[in-house]
Amino acid sequence: QVQLVESGGGLVQAGGSLRVSCVASGSIFSINEMGWYRQPPGKQRELVAVITSGGSTNYVDSVKGRFTISRDNAKNTVYLQMDSLKPEDTAVYYCNAKRTTRWYVNDYWGQGTQVTVSS
Repeated sequence: QVQLVESGGGLVQAGGSLRVSCVASGSIFSINEMGWYRQPPGKQRELVAVITSGGSTNYVDSVKGRFTISRDNAKNTVYLQMDSLKPEDTAVYYCNAKRTTRWYVNDYWGQGTQVTVSS
């Protein structure tokens, strides 16, 4: 099992910045990819950004140029730096860890952290 604990959410004005963190523990060997998803009120969960074990990153178009995902392997931590925040970024942000093998995929989720952007 893998445990993920997010922190760093909160309330910020439009145009501001916020950084959320996710600490992974447990059986984190061979985790291929970690990422951030978000679920706005009344909407489905969507991918925000991912980072692979090799350091490659990918972002949803709506956050490109504003959000940066990074990882500190020594601390088993993944960060999402969010700049130039907009009210439409308001959502619960979830950390995800994924282990993909030839035979199965394991998905692990954190409990989520609320990010609210006021206009």
